[in-house]
Amino acid sequence: MEKQHFNYGSWTRGRFSEAVTVTGPGKMIFLAGIGAEHEETGEIQHIGDFDGQCRYAYEKLAKVLERNGATLKDVVKQVTYVTDVRYFRQAGEGRSAAYGDNPLPAHTFLVVSQLAWPGMLVEIDVIAMIGDD
Repeated sequence: MEKQHFNYGSWTRGRFSEAVTVTGPGKMIFLAGIGAEHEETGEIQHIGDFDGQCRYAYEKLAKVLERNGATLKDVVKQVTYVTDVRYFRQAGEGRSAAYGDNPLPAHTFLVVSQLAWPGMLVEIDVIAMIGDD
């Protein structure tokens, strides 16, 4: 089994891994803390706009999954963190829009008092699995 850590944005190096993959009889891809941070600067995008931050986070998820040979269809587990329970409906709508007709993964929804960076309203973790080629 082989485990690899990846950083695609220069600001994340030394802070956390944007993706961790485990390859054996297949590949597991772990993405943690995907939110509205700009990939290069770390600057929070769409300040005060939950829907904008949610869309941005799913766009980033899709890009990082693609870089690792996967899509949202391959996600098996998701955790969504929000700073206000009133975002519950919007988070669900954003999730449905992102996954489209793909099967929905197992999902945990958590409300927290604060996320990693001031101004963040949503953060998403996923685990995806793909078979060996």
